Amino acid sequence: MLTVLRENGPLRVLSTARVVSVLGDMLSLVVLMLHVESVAGKAIAVAALLLVGDFAPSLLSPFTGVISDRFDRRTVMIVCEVAQGVLLAVIALTLPPLPVLLLLVGVRAVIGQIFLPASRAAVPSLVPDKDLAPANTVLGFGSNSAEVLGPLLAAALIPLVGLRGALLVDAVSFGLSALLLLKLPRLRGPAEFGDSLFTDVKAGLGEIWGNRALRVIFLGFCGVVACTAIDDVAIVMLTKDVFRASDSAVGVLLASVGIGLLAGYALLAKGSARASMIVLLVVGFVLSSAGNLLTGLASGVAMAFALQAVRGLGIAAMDVAHSTLIQRLVPGDRTGRVFGNFYGGIGVAAAVSYIGGGLLLDAVGPELTFILSGGAGVLVAAWVVAASPTRGVEWESAS
Repeated sequence: MLTVLRENGPLRVLSTARVVSVLGDMLSLVVLMLHVESVAGKAIAVAALLLVGDFAPSLLSPFTGVISDRFDRRTVMIVCEVAQGVLLAVIALTLPPLPVLLLLVGVRAVIGQIFLPASRAAVPSLVPDKDLAPANTVLGFGSNSAEVLGPLLAAALIPLVGLRGALLVDAVSFGLSALLLLKLPRLRGPAEFGDSLFTDVKAGLGEIWGNRALRVIFLGFCGVVACTAIDDVAIVMLTKDVFRASDSAVGVLLASVGIGLLAGYALLAKGSARASMIVLLVVGFVLSSAGNLLTGLASGVAMAFALQAVRGLGIAAMDVAHSTLIQRLVPGDRTGRVFGNFYGGIGVAAAVSYIGGGLLLDAVGPELTFILSGGAGVLVAAWVVAASPTRGVEWESAS
C-alpha cells in the first residue's frame, strides 16, 4: 500500500482529498446531530436527519452515477466539493429551521452521492490494473481512518469554536479538498452516451443485470448489508440489557468494528495485489456475517469486542474486493453509473435492515437478532459461491 502511494502522485492527491473531505463529513454529522437534538429535543428528528443524509440520495443513484460518466471526473469531484462547502457554510451561518435544514442536508447528501462514484471510477485512470487492489486499499484505509477521527475532532472543536464554528471548519475542509483535486490530471473516459439521460440510466442499470458476475456481486453485497446493518443498534441493547455494562462499554464496542476495519486494510496492504478478488469478497461476506452471528453467543464485552473486530476485518475485505472487481469488469465509460447504482442499492439495503432489524430486536432481543441476522448473512455468502460464474475470466476483465 505504501509503495503504490509513494510512487503514484495522483493517487496521493485523491486519497488525501478524500481523507480531508470525509473528516469534515464526520465532523458535521456529529455537530448537526447535536444541533437537531438540542433544538427539536426528539429522537425522531435525529433519525430524520440520518435518513435524509443516508437513504434519500440512494433513490437518485441511477441518475447521479451518470454525471461522472458524462463529464470529466476531476471536474465533477471539484464541483461537488465546492458545492458541499457552500451548503455547509450556509447552514453554519443561518442554522435554519428543521425542515429547511433537512432539505439542505438532503441536497448536500445527493451531491456527495455524485462525488463517491466519480472518485471510485477515477482510480483505473490513475493506476495500472495490477495496482487496483492496493489503490482501493489506500482509499479505504484513509476514508475509514477519517471516519474514526471525525467524531474525536468534533469533541475537540465544539468547546473551542461552538457548533457554528465547527460547521465552518467542515466547509473549509471541502474547499481544501477541491484545491487538492485541482492537481489531478483530466479524467475523462471513453464517451458512449445515449440520446437522453434516461437512456444512459438504463444502460447503467443494464450493465449490472446483463453481466452475471456483476449481478452476483451486487445482490450478494446488498443481501449481506440487509442482513447485518442493524448491528450498531443491536450492540447498544446487547451491552446495556444483556451484559449490564456501562455507556463507556457501548462506545468501546461500537469502536471495535472501526478498529477491525483499519487492521483489515493494514493486512490487505501486504497481500491484496496477489489475492483473488472474488475469494476475498466471499471471505469478507463470511467474516462480517459470522462476526455478528457469534456476537450473539458472546459471554461478555471482551468477547463481543473481538468478534466485532473480526466483523471489521470482513468489511475491509468486502470494500477492497467489490471496488476492484467493478473496476475490472465494467467498461470505463460506465464505471460511474455502476458504482452509483451499487452504493444506492447498499443504502436501500441498509434502510431495510434498520426497519426489519428494529422489529426483530423488539420481538426476540439482541442475542437472537445477532444470531439470526449473522446466520442469514452467511447463507447469502453461500449463495454467492453457488451462483458465481464458473469461468474465472469472467471475474477478471471488462465485459
